[in-house]
Amino acid sequence: MTTLAPPPAPTTQDGRHRAAPPAAPSRLRALFTGPPEDPRWARPALWAILVLATALYAWNMSSVSGNTFYNAAVYSGTKSWKAFFFGALDAGSFITVDKPPFALWVMGLSARVFGYGTWQLMLPMVALGTGSVALLYRMVKRDFGAVAATIAALALTLTPITVAISRDTNPDPVLVFLMLLGAAALMKAVRTGRLLPLVWSGVAIGFAFNTKMMQAYVVLPAFFLVYLWAAPLGLGRRIRNLAVGTVALVVSSAWWMVVVDLVPASSRPYIGGSTDNTVWDLVIGYNGFGRIFGASSSVGSQGNGASFGGEAGLYRLFNSIMGGQISWLIPFAIVALIGGLVLRGRAPRTDAERAALLLWGGWFVLHYLTFALAEGTFHPYYVTAMAPGIAALAGIGGVMLHRAFRAGSAAVGVPPRERVRAWGRAWVLPAAIAGSTVWAVVLLQRVSGSGTLYTVAEVVAGVAGAVAVIGLLLGRFTGRQRLTGIAALAAVVALLAGPAAYSASAAGSSTNGTNPTAGPSTGGMGGGGMGGGQRPSGSGGPGGSSSSSSRSTGQSAPGRTATGMGDTQVSSAMISYLKKNQDGATWLVAVATDQTASSIILESGEPVISMGGWSGSDNAMTLAKLKSLVKSGKLHYIVVSDSGQGSSNSEISTWVKKNGTAVSAYSGLYRLG
Repeated sequence: MTTLAPPPAPTTQDGRHRAAPPAAPSRLRALFTGPPEDPRWARPALWAILVLATALYAWNMSSVSGNTFYNAAVYSGTKSWKAFFFGALDAGSFITVDKPPFALWVMGLSARVFGYGTWQLMLPMVALGTGSVALLYRMVKRDFGAVAATIAALALTLTPITVAISRDTNPDPVLVFLMLLGAAALMKAVRTGRLLPLVWSGVAIGFAFNTKMMQAYVVLPAFFLVYLWAAPLGLGRRIRNLAVGTVALVVSSAWWMVVVDLVPASSRPYIGGSTDNTVWDLVIGYNGFGRIFGASSSVGSQGNGASFGGEAGLYRLFNSIMGGQISWLIPFAIVALIGGLVLRGRAPRTDAERAALLLWGGWFVLHYLTFALAEGTFHPYYVTAMAPGIAALAGIGGVMLHRAFRAGSAAVGVPPRERVRAWGRAWVLPAAIAGSTVWAVVLLQRVSGSGTLYTVAEVVAGVAGAVAVIGLLLGRFTGRQRLTGIAALAAVVALLAGPAAYSASAAGSSTNGTNPTAGPSTGGMGGGGMGGGQRPSGSGGPGGSSSSSSRSTGQSAPGRTATGMGDTQVSSAMISYLKKNQDGATWLVAVATDQTASSIILESGEPVISMGGWSGSDNAMTLAKLKSLVKSGKLHYIVVSDSGQGSSNSEISTWVKKNGTAVSAYSGLYRLG
């Protein structure tokens, strides 16, 4: 019997036996343990952070009401593909919301697949919020390792305003995720010099533009600067590639706007928020210069006051309204940015670490200046867009400053000048931790009477901060490196104790609506803000058994929906009356504002006309258009009052009262035709 000999062992060119490669772990195992070069704790830590993020964003999700304005538009999009495409508030496509529709498409597809309801709308928001954490981790880890990535991911997860907005149906979670996709593609283009990732970066920011218009472009100066400076190509090729990427950006940004503006006005909804019924005016005006310069701007005069987040100024993000939402890590991020750039000062032009610092630093600084100085309408939840920059700088800076601290502590046997520099850099980390801890305690002192949670967080932050600073100093002077490691962990606890308390509060609250915030109410119409209205039913959607939710600001009692027109109210009884007497009309009723219309849409399940858009000042309804709708039988009822806004509404109100029939049981309701 012949026995087969085993194959010879592989050998190197010089005849020596080559060691067999280690067995590759299964894909499933690698999913939970990470690549072999990672620390053993890294992948489990990432999974723990992602589970934490999902829990914070999805906790008690069925109680979340969301933003009634967007909820109604999503519902309408499930009833009409035309309303879906244009982002119309109502299924009859009379007027659009004042934003482009990409976020509505994301929620709308979920609602079309799974049915309309709370968790169906929230599902993509929670997924994108958690996805942003994972994407930030991946980006930071690529250049700075697992420790920096873990800190950054945890910091983003526990950013209070990010928790609040991820539990809402505002478009910002979609915006942040798309901006991070654009940043990831940009950094790949910077590292490799390839054109295609740069093109994809432009496409991602273009889709972000179709989520929230000009806000998506805040990061663009940083993107252009980083690529132009750090890409490993000649200057001519860098400029050429940027030009191609810009074309991709413009096309992906403008395609929906161009299509909509090419459709005749008679065949599409009125563009809510515009002054001339064009998307272009909405981009430049209400969602452009109006946000920056406010009502005094010659362009975009519909921009309103900035009362939601406090007065404009460099201190705005530290004030009593905004401080607890976003500012916890800003002092540390500033020190980290400056310190990191100093430490990489002599690196080559194409240095990946400096390029990443420029990206995240630019992300942070550009957003900070935009939000702090904007004089137009400003809601606290806008600043969730700057959270990735702050979180990344916290993780990156923490690791880089810790390296500098250890190098300074061990600076012996080097020239005196270098030793002085090293020792000077070693003081930066303790100083940054001390300053940031003090600020955290100040923020928690502001709300010290708001509950035990914040008192405990204040004590934890103060004690952990002291342990961190003392541990670093003892470790430096005694040479015990283990002390510096313990001190670093204590620093993480100190800087994240406050945000964790606010985030836990946000996760346990269902009060969000149009102005979601985290933590205790500190003024500025926070803690839910105005709006809200009826939440989508968990099973049946509008027209089901769920009742209107009551809010402390801008919201009427259960069973009554504020119209926004003086003291006139649209009650549940009126809605029942309107449905019984709709008589085949396309629209159930015409009312003054989006807030009123959206609440009625969600309660009745029928299309409702908003004549004046969000603020009541849009020229969506004219007297000629109203007469045409009445004559064609598409509209039978309208709600008017003596407090109609603008000449157009006054003209309509006068005509309705002269030619309509008042329904005596319901104040302000008229039957036309």
